[in-house]
Amino acid sequence: MSDPFQNNPDLVACARLVEQGDPERFMAAMAAPVAARAVLFPIYAFNVEVSRAPWVTKEPMIAQMRLQWWADALEEIRAGGMVRRHEVVTPLALAIGPEGAARLGDLVEARRLDIEKAPFEDEAALLSYLERTAGALAHAAAGALGAGQPDAGLLAWGRASGLVRYLRAVPELEARAKLPLPDGRAEAVARLASGELQALRTAGGLGALRRRLGKAPAAAALEFWQAAPLLRQIASDPAAVAEGRVSLSEFGRRWRLLWAAR
Repeated sequence: MSDPFQNNPDLVACARLVEQGDPERFMAAMAAPVAARAVLFPIYAFNVEVSRAPWVTKEPMIAQMRLQWWADALEEIRAGGMVRRHEVVTPLALAIGPEGAARLGDLVEARRLDIEKAPFEDEAALLSYLERTAGALAHAAAGALGAGQPDAGLLAWGRASGLVRYLRAVPELEARAKLPLPDGRAEAVARLASGELQALRTAGGLGALRRRLGKAPAAAALEFWQAAPLLRQIASDPAAVAEGRVSLSEFGRRWRLLWAAR
């Protein structure tokens, strides 16, 4: 099989962008087959760029303009006509179809909430945001790899994994004057993590999800490899969120990724 990254500087640029901006998804993509990486890296690179957009400037109008640029690029992909030349947009257009572009378009709209400093109104609003960001990203990746109808379990895992990433970012968000949580008390954080653990139990295990998705789309679920153990850590030790110490050991991280890939 030929290497899709050979003589393709756009794919290489996407991989480097993910490696620098989202190292955990980079590890997950590298654990996937080479053909899947050519799909995952443009999608994950897009996510890096969009997630940064609200934070690279203190001017809300400029942040809105940056997000609108990506919304317009996705509309071009969805329409199926001429697509702007860009090291991420060009391979993204080859990786996703109109349905994937629509899902990622909703992700861009959800990211506009990051420009605001106010907290989410309640836990339901936070979980909705996570479904529209991390959940939509997972669905777009699985769909681009050949998955059929959207899988409710995939959405649950995407949202739960998104919650872990969000809670790990709480200290940085607070340093940027963002009020990240509707209720930052330890008991509320523990309840939030416990609720997502229950949702994962209802959705079924990660192995069952990957088997249900099928061989190629299963690569989109590799990014969830840390979600359950980190949610358990947060549920039992919610103070770890505010103190910025939600993590697995290096051995634990690599072992779990290897297990998920197998």
